[in-house]
Order: sequence, then structure tokens, then C-alpha cells
Amino acid sequence: MTNHLHMIVKCEEPYQLSDTIRDFKRHAAKTVLNQILNEPESRRENLISIFEKAAKENMKSKRFKFWKTGNHAIELYSEKFLWDKINYIHNNPVAEKFVLKPEDWLYSSASNYMEEESILSEIIVIPQIMKTVK
Repeated sequence: MTNHLHMIVKCEEPYQLSDTIRDFKRHAAKTVLNQILNEPESRRENLISIFEKAAKENMKSKRFKFWKTGNHAIELYSEKFLWDKINYIHNNPVAEKFVLKPEDWLYSSASNYMEEESILSEIIVIPQIMKTVK
């Protein structure tokens, strides 16, 4: 999406979800900010201004604030709920009318599930277990 992202994450002992999210956000922010600061980009000045303003409003000592504070982690407690969330994530760009089909969204794992080419290389496709639900 253009202003947020969805991830399905599994943490194995001794790692905690909060630590994984914190580390992901830290790494992503550093990587993207470094790219914005060091590469020619038509929106560069505007983006820098937005991130600086957010840092000042948040009264942090950092120069930039890339992420909103917090996250919305949801435990995926059943296979059905997991697939509901995968389908929601894949259909989010369609619902927002960015694309016609989920697999057309460049930054979606939907194409991985369709066994098509994808720019996302670190996707683990979850096999769907078929069972009868009464």
C-alpha cells in the first residue's frame, strides 16, 4: 500500500514479535531514509520535510520520524483466520482501486501464491491444508 504495510510474521524462540517488529522498522527506516537522502528523487525535499516535521511533533531527539508509533499486531489463532488475513492483504490494493487483480500489485506476495514472477524474494508461501469444515 502507499501509506502502510501488512506482514504475516512468525517468531521462533527466543525471539519476541515486538522485538522483530522493532528491528524490522529500524532497518527499513534506515534503508529508506538513506536512499532518500543519497539518491536523486523528485519528491526528496518534500519527504525529508515530512519526516523532520514528524520528528519535531513527536518531540524525539531524532532528526527524522519514518514510522508512526506502535503497530496493530493480531494473533493468527487458526488456519481459517490466517487465510482470511492473507486474502485481505492480497485484496487490499484491489479494494483501494490501485490494481484490478491482487497479483498486479508490485509489492504484494499475491504473485508468489500465483506462482508468477515477483520482486519479493523472501516470501514463504504457506501451503493451504484442505479439510472439510462443518
